[in-house]
Amino acid sequence: MVPPVDLYLDYACPWSYLALIRLGETALRTGARISFRPIVLDEVLKKAEPPLPLQRDDIHPARQHYQSKDLDDWARYCGVALNCPETWPAPSETAARGALAADSQGRCAAYSKEIYLAYFSAGEDIADPGVLARAAARAGLDAEAFIQALAGNSPTETLEKNCMELLQRGGFGAPTMFVQDEMFFGHDRIPLVEFAIGQASDRRFVAPGNHSA
Repeated sequence: MVPPVDLYLDYACPWSYLALIRLGETALRTGARISFRPIVLDEVLKKAEPPLPLQRDDIHPARQHYQSKDLDDWARYCGVALNCPETWPAPSETAARGALAADSQGRCAAYSKEIYLAYFSAGEDIADPGVLARAAARAGLDAEAFIQALAGNSPTETLEKNCMELLQRGGFGAPTMFVQDEMFFGHDRIPLVEFAIGQASDRRFVAPGNHSA
């Protein structure tokens, strides 16, 4: 049996976008199911004990310059358009609540891609429910059911649970992935995620780092 991959992601996080793309490819190769765990990264950082620095706090200009180059390099590698808007990082709670509504309809992967495209390609405001509703429609969701779910309390409660769950499992940021109890932080750990899937699976396939087997 192939274990699922728990994916904790934030919708204003470009590295989460890259993880979604790359993990989707891993899922196709291995047959692993992605279990989506939307979070709000700033809430995770605030709830950590002790609290962790918020995004972009005290980033040295040289590091910030390289961060931009690194994102450009990975975007080209993954074949996606990725431009951080001037509003980056935008409030992502509403988009995350929408992801939970989409997940209830089995469309979280498609919804997530549409949200990342809206923000990092089109530069749209992902805190705007209208933007989210249009993205949900493009992802094949029932628009009326999506809007009703977005207005309910259940997505908020689940979102808070996801943030606390990540901290309890030893996480501290996004994207974070788990294969069973093994944690991997950052989209560049995807080869290690795929290797862990292979190690934990009862199916035989050639995973990265295991080509001589």
